[in-house]
Amino acid sequence: MWILFAFAAALFAGITSILAKCGIKNTDSDLVTALRTIVVLVFSWLMAFTTGGIVSMDCIDAKTMFFLILSGLATGASWLCYFKALQLGDVNKVTPIDKSSTILTMLMAFLFLKEEITVTKVVSMIFLSIGTYLMIQQKAVEQQKEKHSWLLYACGSAVFASLTSVLGKVGIMNIDSNLGTAIRTFVVLTMAWLIVLVKGKQDGVRSIDRKSWLFIGLSGCTTGGSWLCYYRALQTGPASVIVPIDKLSILVTVVFARIVFDERLSPKAVIGLIMLVGGTLMLLL
Repeated sequence: MWILFAFAAALFAGITSILAKCGIKNTDSDLVTALRTIVVLVFSWLMAFTTGGIVSMDCIDAKTMFFLILSGLATGASWLCYFKALQLGDVNKVTPIDKSSTILTMLMAFLFLKEEITVTKVVSMIFLSIGTYLMIQQKAVEQQKEKHSWLLYACGSAVFASLTSVLGKVGIMNIDSNLGTAIRTFVVLTMAWLIVLVKGKQDGVRSIDRKSWLFIGLSGCTTGGSWLCYYRALQTGPASVIVPIDKLSILVTVVFARIVFDERLSPKAVIGLIMLVGGTLMLLL
């Protein structure tokens, strides 16, 4: 059953990138992150109550809460970096870097969760690395015209995303996954709004138009759906396999980026995408 939840998480995650890109087009990315998290928080706590996950509240000990908080902080940092990168760069360049967190997650799962690294996983990591490199390549003329600040934010997103997966795996070992998601979301919300308030960006809420509000709300809902499916899968399945499945969301993102933003893949990027998908599918063998 966990594999179905993993694929559902990938579908929702792929749609989220497109909706979020639309929502931050005319709005500060930090503010959008904070507003989206409100939607996710409501969604996650509603699911915790409706599925009965709230009853496992008594099972939360100091260790579990510690790792849930750390996971939430890592998630918040990953989101802030990711949406800033989306605001500055193309979806089809930012997303592959974010998905490269798969490699870091497998290494961390080996080091900290004692999950086995096989020859297949090593080959898969090589495919994922080369595929990511090919997808973010640009022609020399384009490189001269474009600022690369998005690249730093995208890399930061990948690093924090890998930490989120490992910390989240530990944090939900003894409690219901829906409750764990709800607690982590509260941490993310607190972190996101603190950053907005410290930077004095809260007044930007008044200038958000109706269209942006719609996309911000929808992206929050799809994020909530992706999280609930992802952590439900992570509770019973291996992190080193679930995370790569979740990264197949790049296929959904690429298709919608072409339809919505008319972002086209170069021949090298197409080869890179094939290698990313191939490397991911190898982990399911």
